[in-house]
Amino acid sequence: MTAKERYYEWLEKLKDGDPLKAELLRIKDDEKDIEERFYQGLSFGTAGLRGIVGAGTNRMNFFTVGKATQGIAEMICDYGEEAMKRGVVIAHDPRHFSKEFCAYAASVLAANGIKVYVFPDLRPTPELAWIIRRLGTISGINITASHNPKEYNGYKVYWEDGCQVSSEIADAMEHRIRNVNMFTGIKSMSYEKAKEQGLITVLGEEYDREYLDVVEALAIHEGDELDLDIPLVYTPLNGAGSIPFAQMLEDRGFRNWRIVEEQRWPDPDFTTVGYPNPESPAAFRLSEELGKTFGAELLMATDPDSDRFAIEIRNDEGEYVWLNGNQAGYLLVNYILEGRKDAGTLPDNGAMVKSIVTSTLSTIIADAYGVRMFESLTGFKNICGRIPELESMGLQYLFGYEESVGYAACPDIRDKDGISAGMLVAEAAAYYRKQGKTLWNVLEEIYEKYGFFAEDEPNLILKGISGAARIKRMMSAVRENPPQTIAGSKVTELVDYINGYEDIPASNVLRFRLEDGCWFAIRPSGTEPKIKFYFYAVGKSREDALERNAAIREEVMEIVNAVE
Repeated sequence: MTAKERYYEWLEKLKDGDPLKAELLRIKDDEKDIEERFYQGLSFGTAGLRGIVGAGTNRMNFFTVGKATQGIAEMICDYGEEAMKRGVVIAHDPRHFSKEFCAYAASVLAANGIKVYVFPDLRPTPELAWIIRRLGTISGINITASHNPKEYNGYKVYWEDGCQVSSEIADAMEHRIRNVNMFTGIKSMSYEKAKEQGLITVLGEEYDREYLDVVEALAIHEGDELDLDIPLVYTPLNGAGSIPFAQMLEDRGFRNWRIVEEQRWPDPDFTTVGYPNPESPAAFRLSEELGKTFGAELLMATDPDSDRFAIEIRNDEGEYVWLNGNQAGYLLVNYILEGRKDAGTLPDNGAMVKSIVTSTLSTIIADAYGVRMFESLTGFKNICGRIPELESMGLQYLFGYEESVGYAACPDIRDKDGISAGMLVAEAAAYYRKQGKTLWNVLEEIYEKYGFFAEDEPNLILKGISGAARIKRMMSAVRENPPQTIAGSKVTELVDYINGYEDIPASNVLRFRLEDGCWFAIRPSGTEPKIKFYFYAVGKSREDALERNAAIREEVMEIVNAVE
């Protein structure tokens, strides 16, 4: 069926008065928009669906949410009555239609005879990841588009291990979903009736307290070891972190912190920030303004579903400097290992995990403490997905992270967690301040001790059908004609993960190593219309490494941009 045929099918099947039908009628003469909305169905990316909210098979709406949920329900029913009784827990973020999609997904599961647990309101993604194992459910669903722009929403799926679904489970789900007719094949029932029948249970706030107890148990230093008067600023970027993050700071005894009031409460339009991604320094504009009013030493931000976490710190000149995900990762890896060694709690069998596109400086730090660093594909379904494997090897998981400001410090919270990352960074800042040092000083010490690295993670946004096709051509061009030298340095190794490599599964990623110790990687995003680049350089000084990094970036981007 062509995109135009799907468009007319929707017009025929949708009832008069349905907002989706009205939306489609408004674009009846826009061939390009019709093609974009209907040329494909939303497919599972990193761990579920993500797309612009609106009418069409390639959009997030009640039909695509219902189709996905019905397929997952049928798969769970195949596992038998016990799996159906264990049930599914669902959470949501503050975006447009998140609460409504959450309720609808619950109604579909309930109509299929599956027990459902829902939160009374929005909750952080990491709390959902934790509560799956706490309740013993077979699966979990989060209605969230994470850090994407306001036009987006998403549908993230977890399995019984508390991790985002593995590729094997996702493939089985997608097979089921593909065979569901979104107009006639979705079972549903009244949400209120399902509650009355005990098929839907609204969770109590006691689970919020349990989740925070798990987070706060990660503390390395406490009490007099910390300067709890350190001035801090936090922004939830109008997302789910506001209440739990503030409660965590209070529980830990921090006395001198402020929250950005304009971004404290949910706002699906993200009016004061536009693009609610703490990976972007622009997200810290209001935090910087607030921080300057009382001399905050550390600015912290989480994204709308509170799984991503980023910081700005003061340099020696008193200016705020945004740290990329690798740099914040260096601080966390160093603090966890140094702190646990000093406390006598660093195990002999410690292990950490980073993605294949994350800086190798953290591996050097881990090696210095006798801790093994493992690699995985990007995404926390892969990073945290290694936890059971590490435990079966007799290793103790200590930390996992990737460069896109995602950090997982607890083996019982099997996804990136902005709340626990924030606690550890605030604790580290307070600990070092007690010693007369700032996080900036510590970062400089890390470079001095382990090597001067520079990091850069640009991307090209290429939207729609034409963008996806160009990204495919770019990857093919580099794969078929790889560069032999970059910025005057010979390429000594090319690792193509398209068919897997060593213990890493297959993925569309290329990684190049240069003879001078620098390296870079290229991959398409699994959840956004982007092709992503990762540049890492090492030099005689930080300035030297930055110059080297810029030279590599310039040459690689020139090669890729030449592909039409």
